[in-house]
Amino acid sequence: MTTEPVQTSPEKKGGINLLILLPLIIFLGLAALFLLQMAKGSDPSKIPSVLINKTAPDFDLPPLEGFQANSAPMPGFKTADLMGKVSLVNIWGSWCPACRDEHPILLEMNKDNRYQLVGIAYKDEPQNAARFLRNHGNPFDAVGLDLSGRTGIDWGVYGAPETFIVDRKGVIRYKHIGPLTPTNLRDSFMPVLEQILAEKQ
Repeated sequence: MTTEPVQTSPEKKGGINLLILLPLIIFLGLAALFLLQMAKGSDPSKIPSVLINKTAPDFDLPPLEGFQANSAPMPGFKTADLMGKVSLVNIWGSWCPACRDEHPILLEMNKDNRYQLVGIAYKDEPQNAARFLRNHGNPFDAVGLDLSGRTGIDWGVYGAPETFIVDRKGVIRYKHIGPLTPTNLRDSFMPVLEQILAEKQ
């Protein structure tokens, strides 16, 4: 009687299982790609968005309950509010250190009445967001509360802060990832904003 040779499973051969190394290989590949982009002088804040030149997604966010601006309740924020005026949509949160860093810039930008500056409080508790604005000043014409982060997902948000420029027709024209600074404001953000403001309706 003949017997079939016993098959040894790959796990018992003592070799390295490639499946275990796969996550490490992927990570190293992505890290190398990131470093290559940095070496070329690419700005990580200019990651392209699939929503550029597309109409802003539908949303209707409630206001920060109990928060007032100029002795009146601060309104919430919805898609219809983007129509007819150039809008800067700032994604922020009271939990976000970089949002605190860029906040003085937003306060200064709100002095320009050629556009509206609106905020989406991203994954924030309403009382924390309201306290942040009371303590640091309110740069926004309206603030919508995105407690679940669902609207942020629809906008393609990576995290806070991010700032979008939306034209008078409600079309997203530009996206800046990370905090606004005097340098990126001067070199990249404001030239695009000025171009959009100069466009005829």
